[in-house]
Amino acid sequence: MKLTRREFSRLGTMAALSGALPEIEAQTGDAAQSSGRKLGWCIVGLGRISMGHFMPGLPLSKTGRITALVSGHRDKAEKQAAMYNVPSPSIYDYDSYDEIRSNKDIDAVYIALPNSMHAEYTIRAARAGKHVLCEKPMATSISDCRAMINACRRAGVKLMIAYRCQYQPLHLKAIQLIRSGAIGQVQAIESAFGFNIKPGEWRLNRKMAGGGPLMDVGIYALNACRYLTGEEPADIKANSSVIDRDGRFNEVEENDGWTMQFPSGILASCNTTYGGDMQGYFRVHGSQGVIEMDPAFIYEGLHLRARTRDGQIIDEPDEQHDPLQFTAEADSFADCIWNNREPKTDGEEGLRDISLISQIYQAAGLREL
Repeated sequence: MKLTRREFSRLGTMAALSGALPEIEAQTGDAAQSSGRKLGWCIVGLGRISMGHFMPGLPLSKTGRITALVSGHRDKAEKQAAMYNVPSPSIYDYDSYDEIRSNKDIDAVYIALPNSMHAEYTIRAARAGKHVLCEKPMATSISDCRAMINACRRAGVKLMIAYRCQYQPLHLKAIQLIRSGAIGQVQAIESAFGFNIKPGEWRLNRKMAGGGPLMDVGIYALNACRYLTGEEPADIKANSSVIDRDGRFNEVEENDGWTMQFPSGILASCNTTYGGDMQGYFRVHGSQGVIEMDPAFIYEGLHLRARTRDGQIIDEPDEQHDPLQFTAEADSFADCIWNNREPKTDGEEGLRDISLISQIYQAAGLREL
């Protein structure tokens, strides 16, 4: 598969961009909120997740509005600009991206590009003095993650990784139930997420994606095990495989399965695939009860069920519709910017997952990131 126009040669200059960056002062919360001004968002990359989910979520937000777009397709950008009242001068392509520095209506960027481009466009946004919400996976290598963190720190801007589930009410309720001891001592967790990928997807290109389903949807299961336990895994064992020899998996794996042991002794078993229907879920087994969410990771229709140690039965479907998951993370990021707080899912959180994915790949006999 040929790389798209977006796979720019500037990736080779990333090291230079991550050097000395100018210090800039973040906007204060009091000034922004007292004026009633909404956070101005520049959407970088007009694909399924941005146009279908994040952008529709912003008009539902009390804190944000879309003020600029970055796309390699001018006609697509103009159609989206008309929908969200973005002025024509605030439509950029990838060559003119650095010009966002002079646009005072842009406070933050939302990066929804192929995985291998996350680092470059985060670093360039930091250089332009803009806060960054970057889709997961954070990057395709540990070194890129560190460069992103360092660039944003030097520039004095916030960096948040878009782990929307960590801002979703039912996920937060599951965490609260576990922490309160409602199911006793957690013993084991099972989690999985996958789908049957179509030929021709950029996610099947290793250079652009960084890996197979583990980088794309398996990361949901990995991250869930971490926030549900509140621990970092101490031991990892893994396997990967390719079953369908139909040309889709010439560069990335089709299936990944891994187990983790946490310091407390909790065991986790996870699977992900690009070869079949694996609706995302998690199940937490406690000494006195169980919590499960199925589905757990899609954009709407989540369903939490639990049986607690006092005999309570919880059966709670999600009342939120699709864009509201993205509204919640955007509002949380605005609060961090205005009140100078570090995001819950900051760059260090993204780096931890990429480090663990690297360990999973190594354990499966593949390669490190």
